[in-house]
Amino acid sequence: MSASVTVTAVTVIVPTYNERDNVAELVARTAAALEGFDADILFVDDSSDGTMDEIVRVAASAPIPVRGIHREHNTGGLGGAVVRGLSEAAHDVCIVMDGDLQHPPELLPALLARFGTGDADVVAASRYIGGGDTAGLGTTMRLGVSKAATAVTKAMFLRRLWRSTDPMTGFFLVDRSRLDVGTLRPEGFKILLEILVRGGSAGPLRIAEVPMEFGARRHGTSKASLRQGAMFLAHLARLRFGKMGLFAMIGGVGAVANVGIMWALTHLGMDYVLAAVIGAVVTIAGNFVLQELFVFRDERADASRLWVRFAASASFNGIEAALRIPVMALMVESWHISAVVATAISLVVAFFARFLFHALVVYAPRRRRADAVEEPPVDTAGIRVLKAIDAEAMRPGEL
Repeated sequence: MSASVTVTAVTVIVPTYNERDNVAELVARTAAALEGFDADILFVDDSSDGTMDEIVRVAASAPIPVRGIHREHNTGGLGGAVVRGLSEAAHDVCIVMDGDLQHPPELLPALLARFGTGDADVVAASRYIGGGDTAGLGTTMRLGVSKAATAVTKAMFLRRLWRSTDPMTGFFLVDRSRLDVGTLRPEGFKILLEILVRGGSAGPLRIAEVPMEFGARRHGTSKASLRQGAMFLAHLARLRFGKMGLFAMIGGVGAVANVGIMWALTHLGMDYVLAAVIGAVVTIAGNFVLQELFVFRDERADASRLWVRFAASASFNGIEAALRIPVMALMVESWHISAVVATAISLVVAFFARFLFHALVVYAPRRRRADAVEEPPVDTAGIRVLKAIDAEAMRPGEL
């Protein structure tokens, strides 16, 4: 049995984005809930509506210490704000909660009490265990999306998440001393997922849960959007499969689109070679956009300018398609297989060449390419390629 833990000090981390009207009530309710604790509130603010000014005003008369950090560049979104808060928190026991009052501050003592039993590194407030309530999600559609996302996430990380009913809740306690904060690379909303999947500094984190009644939003508007949903799916793929896996997923989407376009055009009577050319042009442009947004997002700042990246990517893909399509035609004419099947085979074969070119050339940092001129010719080209594959496929620290 684990020894109990006496918790006397806690930092409440509140990421905010245009939550000015909620600040005063959140501070008052949080201070009341944590009476008797050495507690402080740390706001990490990405707002443009004067939320930071309101934090300063409320802090002047608050019953517990209140600090605010305003980020000019909201790197990593809400998750990035939480990581910043974890890095600068005054205490190792940290509780993360949203600034929209959908997370009830009155639940803070329950999180601390559950952590005090000593058998958990993370205590999550769950909407999906007995006593929990999802009313704050609003519509049936939002509830369905939330449950579907939770099911997909748990299926992808069975061992890490099998004890968690709500791995994407934004209301949780974490023992910072068990984390290696520098390894966290969140995207968007789902910071708890990032923490649980990457694990602690000494291995997998132990998780416990308490039920939460998810409240209705008091002020402001929801930050959820289709873009956030796409970022979540991309981050989920990055966590599970690594950079090469995410590149493959986008390539798979492009391949399906390519085959679909070709199928549609050939059924309209177009010659299969011309249909393949049109499919290739459409998917080359689409894949580049998705790669920019989700696969090589972190590399863009150090890489060449956008138009250079696009030109290099499109040129390589065009050359690859120009070589691939005749091979596909040869398979159709010589092997007498379906044009669609031949296209699918050729796309799979081309995947590794495309990934290597994009990782090592299109998105290579400019200084790396400059340094490469002076690289001593110790390793053979083959060894350098193998090292590059290993480094790029797993960067930046995915499982």
